[in-house]
Amino acid sequence: MDVTSIDPRGRAYPVPWRVVRDDPRHPVVSNASDRILDTVRGFVTDRSGTARTDHFGTLRPGDAIELCLCRADTASAVVTIAWYRPGTDDEYLWRFVV
Repeated sequence: MDVTSIDPRGRAYPVPWRVVRDDPRHPVVSNASDRILDTVRGFVTDRSGTARTDHFGTLRPGDAIELCLCRADTASAVVTIAWYRPGTDDEYLWRFVV
């Protein structure tokens, strides 16, 4: 997805993620940027109130992670990806639905 947000310094920062939803129970999230992303985490919630956190660490450009939503209600699941921009203390969050 090519969505742009404004960072605290007023510069545009394109969201670095691409999501492939071929299998709704196992969406694949990849780092579509040319930068290393640090301390990547995924949070999954659904209408049942069940929440889960997965820690993925550092993702290099082109690296992908497969999320397992087998226990989630995919009709109401919301995935939040959190990461730090390299060389900064800026944490970013991005949400998507399956």
